[in-house]
Amino acid sequence: MSTSVKHLRNGAIFLAVVSLFAVAGYVIAGWSLIESCYMAVITVFSVGYGEVNMIESDGLRIMTMVFIILGCTGYLYIGGALVQFLIEGQIETAMGNRRMSKSIQNLTGHTIVCGYGRVGRMLATELNEANQPFVVLDRNESHKGALEQKGFLYVFGEATDEKALKEAGIKKAAQVAVVLPDDAANVFITLSARNLNPDLFIIARGMATTTEPKLKQAGANQVVLPEHIGAERIASLILRPTASSLISDGVIGSHLVADLDEMGLNVEEFSIPEGSNIAGLTLADLETRGSSAFLIVAIVRASGDVVKQPTLETKLIVGDILISISHSDQPPEFARLFQVKSEVQYRGARLK
Repeated sequence: MSTSVKHLRNGAIFLAVVSLFAVAGYVIAGWSLIESCYMAVITVFSVGYGEVNMIESDGLRIMTMVFIILGCTGYLYIGGALVQFLIEGQIETAMGNRRMSKSIQNLTGHTIVCGYGRVGRMLATELNEANQPFVVLDRNESHKGALEQKGFLYVFGEATDEKALKEAGIKKAAQVAVVLPDDAANVFITLSARNLNPDLFIIARGMATTTEPKLKQAGANQVVLPEHIGAERIASLILRPTASSLISDGVIGSHLVADLDEMGLNVEEFSIPEGSNIAGLTLADLETRGSSAFLIVAIVRASGDVVKQPTLETKLIVGDILISISHSDQPPEFARLFQVKSEVQYRGARLK
């Protein structure tokens, strides 16, 4: 709690206590409770609307004067605390903006996230967890509380405005992620960002597939189509349920799968059916007899247990599902040599 807020609280408590003592004083003087409350209010709050009873004794007059003085003192105290509260708020805002601008100016090689909607929030969280410096650029100032709570650097303004892009440090930035849910705005932002920094790596979001060539023509290095990625993910869950489950559970990193796909490698799953020649062998036997390069990264037993990072001595049994990494153009040779029934072969597909 700030000092000004404490002063406001203390002033309110002081006036409440003075008012209670005033009521008690008038009740002791022989007034009714209603009359005492009315007199206490017009006295402590210096209204002076009119006494309900004549104040004839010197003691009652002195008491009334004391409560008037105390009431005015409380008012002055609260008034000063209120002014302090307003000034502190303005100073803190100004100092916060100055610190924010200075922090952004000191950044080099950072990422600018244009748009703090649903995708922007998830992206900012990922970058923060990876300790990647970034600045959020958004026009909606209602996000200020959430951004400050998370400790994110931000600039409020239109991402289509070159001035806002410069405030976000685009001259020294390494990447820009344009993730607004508006294709036209994303094209314009991409074009502006490319003009301001020709060496920038720009990743743009596209809502429609027809927007991808426009974004690339505007200067985007990579275009991400969320609907296309969502369709691939759904297909992966349908076609590769076991591998997809392991990825979702963190056994296989989703980022690793994407990187492998870029290198021409696939994650595939194969089951060992009843009567297969592979049943009873070890992973060492597979590596000795198989002619293709492959790597078994996990084994899902029929019971549902997952063997992570299996050793060469791991024995294979009927009902096992092997999760392997191999070249995209050729699945593991043991799938053919040992009559392993292939549950799924997703060549060229990309796990998310």
